[in-house]
Amino acid sequence: MIARVVHVSDLHVGSHEDPAVERGIAELVERVAPELVVASGDLTHRGRREQHERAARFLESLGPPVLAVPGNHDIPWALPARVTHPWREFERQWETTEPLYASPAIVAVGLNSVRPWRYQSGGIRDTQLARALEQLGAAPPGAVRVVAMHHHMIGAPWRSRKRPVARRNHVLARLVDGGAELVLGGHIHQAAVSERHEFEVLEQEGRPGVVVSIAPGLGQPRPNRRGEARGFHVYSVDESTIEVETYVWEPGGFRATATRRFSRGPRLVPGP
Repeated sequence: MIARVVHVSDLHVGSHEDPAVERGIAELVERVAPELVVASGDLTHRGRREQHERAARFLESLGPPVLAVPGNHDIPWALPARVTHPWREFERQWETTEPLYASPAIVAVGLNSVRPWRYQSGGIRDTQLARALEQLGAAPPGAVRVVAMHHHMIGAPWRSRKRPVARRNHVLARLVDGGAELVLGGHIHQAAVSERHEFEVLEQEGRPGVVVSIAPGLGQPRPNRRGEARGFHVYSVDESTIEVETYVWEPGGFRATATRRFSRGPRLVPGP
């Protein structure tokens, strides 16, 4: 059995939507037939009610269930609302900022990494991690265990001034030890995919791996920002493999630009 997830991020509804892009992803979602759509934050541009409503209508129109977490653009832009009731409009559409999706094939946990008192940087508290680990621990055998947040764990291979989630090593270590296999994010509007063993030296054999994936932004690339493209990721997971397909928008439709495959389960680290 193959479990499929479509991962979109940084829609920035209220900025520069393109009906052709929306039709293109709707057609591809229909063809891919994922079990779940993950939307990893910045669904809106300024966090206004009508922007949240439009973002929700679009995501829900795709068909599959949606697991959505907020980004730093999804809360009010101005004080005092940014601090006094930051999640009101997001929760009006999605009920919670830390959703859970569970099925025999997929257990996906949403984490809210937004800190209203900071504009760009994000963080995850230990209480959030403890709840996520409990939910991951309840996953049925064989289900792929997914964690989604807005702020990124890894950077793109080119320069980005945006900082990753605070205490990145601690957060990732806790998630890996809790069984996470696929950690998703956005925020930087650039695609990046890596596996834990590619950036962390592991001295013990059989330590579990995890795929860390940052989706490119689905919204309009910002003016004068080289290295940004509209796109999204599709994950196909079977009992032994996690496959990541990257799609980017070109005039006329979305095109697959890369496919990466990673093994599930512990990796044996070769000896000297």
